[in-house]
Amino acid sequence: MLDKLKEIDKKYSEIERRMALPEVYTDVNAYAKLAKEQKELRPVVEAYRRYVGYMNTAGEAWKLLKAGVDDADFKEMLQEEYENARARMEEIQQELKILLLPRDPNDSKNVIVEIRGGAGGDEAALFAYNLFRMYCMYAESKRWKIETANINETEIGGIKEVSFIIQGEGAYSRLKFESGVHRVQRVPETEASGRIHTSTVTVAVLPEIDPVDVEINPADLQIDTFRASGAGGQHVNKAESAIRITHLPTGMVVECQDERSQHKNRERAMKILASRLYEEERRKQSEALAAERKSQVGTGDRSERIRTYNFPQGRVTDHRIGLTLYKIDEIMNGDLDELIDALVTADQAEKLKTGVE
Repeated sequence: MLDKLKEIDKKYSEIERRMALPEVYTDVNAYAKLAKEQKELRPVVEAYRRYVGYMNTAGEAWKLLKAGVDDADFKEMLQEEYENARARMEEIQQELKILLLPRDPNDSKNVIVEIRGGAGGDEAALFAYNLFRMYCMYAESKRWKIETANINETEIGGIKEVSFIIQGEGAYSRLKFESGVHRVQRVPETEASGRIHTSTVTVAVLPEIDPVDVEINPADLQIDTFRASGAGGQHVNKAESAIRITHLPTGMVVECQDERSQHKNRERAMKILASRLYEEERRKQSEALAAERKSQVGTGDRSERIRTYNFPQGRVTDHRIGLTLYKIDEIMNGDLDELIDALVTADQAEKLKTGVE
């Protein structure tokens, strides 16, 4: 591992040297490419340099101890310094093991989130709206940009389905574990007897893929235009600017009607279609890998029940890692970091375990 880290440190220093060159500094594209590479390597390099610092400290203290020290206080100080440095080295070793895990190539990408009401009728549609609001509030807390591509609202304020794009640094890396079935247990406002209902909502989180990176035959597409509309006459557009794209080989249908421009709606719909096709292909590949199938945080399959939101008890339980938090109001208001951090940690632990095996 140290040899690999030395090479990374050397590469990082070379990037720094090249970024300082006048011909690179004045070339916007070349500089941006190097800056991105530097940013990706920085956490590893900084941890490695801290490790080397403690290794040198431990080595110097050990040399003096082996040479023999007459002063008891000085000897005690050296022993303490040596043990402290060794302990910090072990901590940083664990940190480095995680940092050196193979990165998901999509972690830095924007995400497309699709939410659909499942079992439960109107109550499922209302909870779909609650989840849409939750993710939007989380995105806003991270200063990420949100763009709604398509929304199908109900008359009572629910959502049958919604597709939206979240643009921001690390968006996919933070939200990728949200794919699956979200179950809600609560008393609907329309329930006079106070009986608790159980409903489900399906969430799909896809990395935003550029259509040029996915092979899509134009002959496989059926493209229809229609007038954008919404519940109660909202978002009505007299021009046929909304787009519906059907991918004939798979039967996938993507609608986009949020933009007033037909061109923009078509562009966004193609991005969503490309992302869905990419994710479907990736899912097929991952199913062939045993390590993916037994992953502690689940396969990300949309049919897998991942989380329960129990309103009467004020709890949220993530079934993949057995975590229960009694802070449902905060979570529904976008405070997702504790849940997401636990999922990321579980995923890292599983990858480390798989690597050891």
